[in-house]
Formats: sequence, C-alpha cells, structure tokens
Amino acid sequence: MKHLAGTHDQKGLPAWGPYTKKYIGISHIANAERGMRFDLSLFPGFYRRKVDVPNVMWESGYHPWEAAPDLSWYTHRHELEWKDRVFADISYAVSTEARDVRSFRCKFENRTDDHQNVVLHAMASLHFPQVQGHGEPLLEVRPELPQGAVWMDALDYESLFFANPRAADQLTYDGFYRGEQRGQGLVGGSALLFGRDHGDRVKYVLELEEELPQASLMIRYRLKQGHRLELDLSGPTNERLQLEGTGDIIMATISLGKLSAGRHELMLQSESVGLEELAELDGFVLVDRRIQEQVQFSALSLNAHPQRLPGPLPNTMLLKYEDSEHYYGLLWAFDDYEVREFHCDELDRFMRHTVHQHVSTVLKNDGDGHFTNVFMRPIPLEPHSSTIINGMVCCGSEEEVWSLLRDFDASPEACEAAFAGAKSLVQAADPNPSGEVHLFGQQLMQAVLAMNVVYPVYTKRSYIRHYTPGRWWDSLYTWDSGFIGIGLAQLDPQRAVECLNAYVTEPGDPHAAFIHHGSMVPVQHYLFHELWGKTQSRELLTYFYPRLKQYYQFFAGKTGGSTTALLPSGLLNTWDYFYNSGGWDDYPPQVEVHRSGRTAEAAPVSVTCHAIRIAKILKMAATSIGGLEEDIAAYEADIKVMSNAVLGNAWDEESGYFGYVLHDEAGRPKGLLRHEESGQNYNMGLDGLYPLVAGICTPEQERRLTSYLGDEQRLWTPIGLTTVDRKAPYYKKEGYWNGAVWLPHQWFYWKTLLGLGQSELAHRIAETALELWSKETGNTYNCYEHFIVQSGRGAGWHHFGGLSAPVLAWFAAYHRPGTFTCGYDVWVERTEFSEALTSMRAKMSYFGTVGRPHNVLVCLKAGRTYRATWNGEPVQAEMVNDGLLDVRLHGEPIGELSVMPV
Repeated sequence: MKHLAGTHDQKGLPAWGPYTKKYIGISHIANAERGMRFDLSLFPGFYRRKVDVPNVMWESGYHPWEAAPDLSWYTHRHELEWKDRVFADISYAVSTEARDVRSFRCKFENRTDDHQNVVLHAMASLHFPQVQGHGEPLLEVRPELPQGAVWMDALDYESLFFANPRAADQLTYDGFYRGEQRGQGLVGGSALLFGRDHGDRVKYVLELEEELPQASLMIRYRLKQGHRLELDLSGPTNERLQLEGTGDIIMATISLGKLSAGRHELMLQSESVGLEELAELDGFVLVDRRIQEQVQFSALSLNAHPQRLPGPLPNTMLLKYEDSEHYYGLLWAFDDYEVREFHCDELDRFMRHTVHQHVSTVLKNDGDGHFTNVFMRPIPLEPHSSTIINGMVCCGSEEEVWSLLRDFDASPEACEAAFAGAKSLVQAADPNPSGEVHLFGQQLMQAVLAMNVVYPVYTKRSYIRHYTPGRWWDSLYTWDSGFIGIGLAQLDPQRAVECLNAYVTEPGDPHAAFIHHGSMVPVQHYLFHELWGKTQSRELLTYFYPRLKQYYQFFAGKTGGSTTALLPSGLLNTWDYFYNSGGWDDYPPQVEVHRSGRTAEAAPVSVTCHAIRIAKILKMAATSIGGLEEDIAAYEADIKVMSNAVLGNAWDEESGYFGYVLHDEAGRPKGLLRHEESGQNYNMGLDGLYPLVAGICTPEQERRLTSYLGDEQRLWTPIGLTTVDRKAPYYKKEGYWNGAVWLPHQWFYWKTLLGLGQSELAHRIAETALELWSKETGNTYNCYEHFIVQSGRGAGWHHFGGLSAPVLAWFAAYHRPGTFTCGYDVWVERTEFSEALTSMRAKMSYFGTVGRPHNVLVCLKAGRTYRATWNGEPVQAEMVNDGLLDVRLHGEPIGELSVMPV
C-alpha cells in the first residue's frame, strides 16, 4: 500500500494503455508533468470507399472486446459490415523485447461470399491537456528569473482564510486546492481565486537564499477589465495595494527595501466587499529592483507537429515531438503503404471528406493538430478468409528506438507467439457450467471496465490516469468510480485498491476530506468492505481505515466545515455539494425539491441511511484493528441518533415508504414532501426503501418494504427493479431514471436481502440482471447505462463501465468458483479455499441483530455435492446452481463456516 500514499494515479497500470480521449488505440504518457499524451490509433476501412474513424465520444463502429485487467493486452472489434460479416480485431500487447515496446495486431476477417478490399491507417498524434469545459489546449507559462529571484506560486500558501466560510472549504471539487481555478496563461495552469469578501486573507512563507538590497515584490494576476481589488499587505511591507483589472495577466510591483536572506512571511488581506469578479492570483516574484525587468514568463510550446526521421528498415519511422523527451518508433509489417500527414484538429469529417484524395501526402484543414498517417492499402480479402497485419510502437532515446525497430521480429510466427504469450499470463478462473451462457456479456463488460481509463485527468495539482464510467465523462466521478472498483475487485483486487485510493485523501488534508465529483454516494466504503471480504489484508485495513474515517466524518457532518448535518433533526442532506442525492438525476422528489427551492429544508432518506451503513462498516473495521474504543463508541452514538431520526420522522404509514422530511425555519421536522396533485408520499421509490440498506427497520416496515421490491405492480419489472414505484402518480415511462432499470441500487438491495435472510428475492435480482445483460450485449455488443422497461432494451452511453459494473459481482457470486459473498453485517476474518476450489473454510464475525437469520453464498466447483457446517454443526444449505451453495446462518456473533464435498 505504501506506493499509493500521496498519489491518486493508477500506479500499477503501465505507461502504455488505451488512455486516449480522441480515437481509440494505444497511448503513452509523453510528458507526465505537463499531462501530454501520445496516441497511436488504427483505423480500418474499405479501400477507396470509406474509413471508420473510431471516435471515443460516440458510437463509431468499434467495441471493446477483450482485455487483461492490467492492460498487458487488449482488443477492440471494428465492424466494417455489421454484424460480423467484415470486421477487424485490433489488439495491443506488451512485448517481450522491452518495457516501452507494444506490439499491435490487426486481424481482418471476411465472412461474406464476396471478395473485399480493405485498408488500415496507423495514426500517430500528440495531445495536450485541455481547459476543462472549453475544449482548447491548456496554455501554461514558465517563469524565467534572474539570479537571486524567487517565484512563489499563489497556490503554495501556508494558510487560506475566508471571512465567510463556504460549504466546500474542506471538500473542494475534483481534488482541487482551496481557491484553485484552472485557466490559460498561468504558471502550472492554475491560479488562486481571491478577494470575494472583506477579511479574506492568505499567508505565504518565502525563503530567500541571499539578501536582496533593494527588493521588489511582483504580483502576477488577472482581473476583469474595470474591476479593482484592494489588498492590505503585511510582512516585509505594510501597505495597501489596489489591483486594477485589464482582463489580461499583468504584474503589480511594490518596493520592499532591503530584504535579508532567510524566511519571510507575507500576508494578503482583501479590503474589498462583495466582489462579483474575483482576482486570479498566479503568484509572486521577489527580486532585486535593479533587475526586475529581467523577470519574464514564457509560454510553453503546444507544438503537435513532429520531426519525422527515417527508421532502420523501410517499414519503420521515428517521430520526435518538441515537448516530449521521448522518441517514438513505429514499425508495420505490410509493404504496400504510403506515409501522409493530416494537419487538423479532427479526422471525423475531414478524413472522410478526403477518402478519395490519392495525390497529396499533406492534407490540411482547420486547427493546429497533427496526425502522422501510415496508409496501408489495398489489403485483399478472399471470401471467408482472414489476414493479419502486425506491427509495433515503442519509445525511448533515439538510439534505443533505432535499436528496438531494427531488432524487432515482425515475422507472423514471432508476433503470434508474443500475443499468445501475453494473453496466457492473465487468465480468469473458469466459471461453472451454469455461467457459460453469460460468458460473452461478461467478456465485454470486463473489456469496457478495464479499458475505460483516460489520461490526463487533473487532480491535486497533478495529472493522473483515471478509470471513468465512460470517455464522455472525462473527469473524476465519485459514486460511479465506487462501482468501477466493485467490478474491478472481481477481476484484479489490486486494480480495485488503486481505484479506491484515487478517491481518499491523506488524514488531515486541508483541501478535501475525500475526492468529490458528482453525486455524494459513499460507495468507496462499500468497495472497501468488498475488498476486505476478498483479501482480509491487514495492510489494506490499516491504510484505508483513517482515510475512510475522514471521508465518513465529513459525509456525516462531523468535521471540516461540512454542512450535511445542519438540521437539528439528525437527518442529513448533501444539497450544498451536488444537486443529486443518490445518483438518480430525475428522481421525482429530488426534482421537486430543486423546482420548489426547498434544498435548505428537505432531507432525503438515502443520505442518512448511507451514513448509518458506512458507520457500521467502519465500526467493524475499528473492532478488527483493535484499540479504537473511542471510535467505536462514536460510531455507535451516530448510528443511534441517525436511526432514531429516520424512524421517528421519515416513515409514512399510508404509503408504506419512508419520505423526504421537510423542516421549518428552526430546523424542526414538519412533515413529508408530498406530491402536489395527489397528496401522496413523493418518495415512493428506491430512496424510500433505504432504511432496509441501513438495517434499521422494524419487522413490519421490513415486511412491507421488501414486498414492494418483489411486487410486479410496483418496483419489480420483467427486467429488474425500476427506480420509481409504478403505482406512483409521478412515475414516467420516458424518464432517465424515473421509469428505467439501472443496476447500482439493485446491487445495494441484493446485498441487503442476503443480510435479511431473503435470499430468494436476492437471487431473483441477480439472475434477472445477468440475463438482461447477456441478451443486450449479445444483440448489440454494447455495454449500456440503463434499460427501458417497455422494451427491455439498453440505452445511454454504449461503453459504460461505471454503474453497470455490478454484473461482474453477480456473475462471480453465482458462477465463479472461489467466491464467497456475505451481507453488510458480516466481517470476514479469514477465508480459505482449497486449491481445487472444492471446499472452503471461513471465520466470520456477525455485527447484526443476534439471532437474526442471514444468508451467505459459497461458489465452489460444479459437479460435486456439498454440505455446510457452522462451528462443526450441520447448517441449512441449498444448492442454487451446480456448485453454488446458499447457506442460512442464524446471527451468532462469531464462528467458522465450513463447506466440504460429501
């Protein structure tokens, strides 16, 4: 775990991977400090007819097909003639030659009765990070200072105080520093937004190595034209300064007199009131006044045009980009080719427009981008035949790349052996026969999940590789990434650990209690519980516990200026941080709260229930660590207060759902949010059942709520749980969440039902979801966000690896031998599967209600009959599938489960 401290990057992934945000292929981190990315993409097409440009931002004819979780190899299928008539499987794999070599392989296949002529374009390009929301490359500058001068970035403050505290003071969005804003023309691409309120102040500590006899302080800033910011400066000087806005980045200079070597404190305090436009403070220069004119700021290059150099063989070349230390080498094992250049920012229209251009080798359109094109053509395909084109891409010094290209064995035999070897290193355990019908859908989901990694994403003043729910969301996304981790945990726990690490921060972090973007649903705690159940790693436990505790304390309104617990009722809400309470965008009561302006008074049920459940998870973790009695007592007190708040204020006897609780001006509960026309509880949906997940319902409430989950007139549909009760007057067939079936909340309820001893309904949820997923992926090869109830068909983003990831957990639980699944109240102390996966022993602690029935699932090799014992005594166990045992336990605090063949 030590290598993860202080980073949010996916450190275990290679520098080469499918990280592009442009055209799918393979990418390399060309300059980590500046967030630059080199892309190589292969575009298949029909000769002198069409080219398929595999844009990652919309459906463009390619599908993630297979992938190793560590990205040592992966494949995309490009459909030239749907479905599986003429296609290309394009693969990339680690080479045995060297660390920075990747082989590529394009297998064209013609399953028609006709001859085909196809082409393959290799497209190499360099890409810079963009200003978020603007779609333009980020232009950074670098200070050029004379001898003895010092630069202090405005974000390197020692302390920052806002006179009027803000809800996000300790939960900045996207892991930014407090006050940080990205922009053009700045050192490092960021500035400190400052001066909104009178009394805002920021403190800096500057170190001078040598005395400045006539020191000047130069402040680099930007302020909108016509605006002013009045500052009081204290430290080396005590005076008032007025910053004038021109709209451009300019410098303000103050004479300080003699300044000795050593440590100096500088304090800036805003004397302005209610500024509409804040100043962007870029930083400060301390310099001798006599040479201050030598202080310059030079723009970093954004040159995407490479120098092209010949390689050691005819079918090779080297590319050298100005802003990367690397030389890139390209080799292709096909002799009919032409090297061309596209000078433009996009190929989607321009390349199609020029598909018949066979004269020019330099093609120019709008923009400053550049693509080096190796155009391989024509490639003949006999009827019902296939052909393979191999190649490689590499990087290093000029000498290293030259040698790698020269020595690479591009023979078909060597390339096939290399690909076979790469694939053989990562092989998932075979599922039981019961799961074979789902294998293809699982293959696609594994590929999407593993390959939905982008670079660069900016957080914590650095660029990282980041798992994204889909490339359309080129950003962090807290709740989606929790489910990405839950999916990765079924494939490679280390990848899931790094995914979890991306969203937690060091204890005491002054900027962010955790990494927040989007819906504040604390799935990271559930992911941690899942990982613990799979690994029982003490290192994992001790590393993540303090980080997740910090996360919880902010989520529950306990620390860090959090506003989630401002209501005296003990109910939580997160409206100050995002519009979405549970990730369910158009969920009816959520929409109504915003429409009617009631965010200050409305408390959703699910937020408090998540806080209760994650407090229970952390209580189990603290108990396992030992010596944390104060923490345990604090969790127990929180659980009691929050449980009483939900049960005492949110239950609606008439509808049998828990509701959104409204509060008066004093913060006292005054009733439930009701539908204006019908007067019914506005929360007849999955949010209204969340006390089940928290584990706090009375027996009668539990009976009513679980009955709704299985009721075909209410929440149950032929394709799974819909988000809103179909009897509710605000249910919509055409909604995004309202009226659709999504998988993530079904995962919460599936785990909950196992813990409630209602495994039959839990099985129904999981098996229905797997069948739905397998059918849709088989039809379209796409991995969708959600499903329409009327048609049962998928919709939304087509390469979705976030909230749809629970299908991997369900598949593992029911069909992959060596999988042990429990409800939320179980803390697994130890699990041991036999090497043949035909027996298991598990020591468990149960933190639920003593004597409460609950179920666990044990998946072993099919073809045997098994029996289960608890503390040596026979216990009820039902064979659900061949190899899958559903074991019913009765809430004893601790014990050992043994499952053995008969």
